[in-house]
Amino acid sequence: MVSVSPIIRKLSIPEFTINAPVLVDVYIQAMNYDKAIRDTRIEVWRRNSQNPGFTAVTALVDDQVVGVAYGFNGSPDHWWQHQLRRGLRQLGGPTETEFHIISDYFEVAEVHVHPDFQGHGIGRRMMHELLQDKASSYAILSTPEIEDEANKAFSLYRSLGFTDLLRHFRFDGDQRPFAVLVASLPL
Repeated sequence: MVSVSPIIRKLSIPEFTINAPVLVDVYIQAMNYDKAIRDTRIEVWRRNSQNPGFTAVTALVDDQVVGVAYGFNGSPDHWWQHQLRRGLRQLGGPTETEFHIISDYFEVAEVHVHPDFQGHGIGRRMMHELLQDKASSYAILSTPEIEDEANKAFSLYRSLGFTDLLRHFRFDGDQRPFAVLVASLPL
């Protein structure tokens, strides 16, 4: 394996919105999604940059964008929190602890590393930079379910202290099952 020394840096909101097409391309490659979703995702990502607490980081190798992570403060007004509440209600909650978690979290909306650069610690470094100095008590993210959690994403999240909030959860509009994971901050 070739040694990779990425530069991890925070992006301002203008930098993020201008570079959204390149950042979304990394997302599409990392997730092996159809390129037909590109324009829609660019617009969604640009809209997300307007959420309170928005923070974005990128990973660069030789001036090439090879990773992106972003998130923002959770809010009861967001679609995602409505989904979390629905999932917790289906399990008989939210419990007092779960209610506290979903009342004070930073939503890790996206974390992606280009496939050619995975396995070099880039995701870990981006997560640490993204979640550094957050006022929230928790970070929450979702990731597609994988049998036996046998992929690099699960391995990374578990090593950072993320535990289960919801498992095999189906978000409205997506039939894939997801794991929703939570970690106390700071990591």
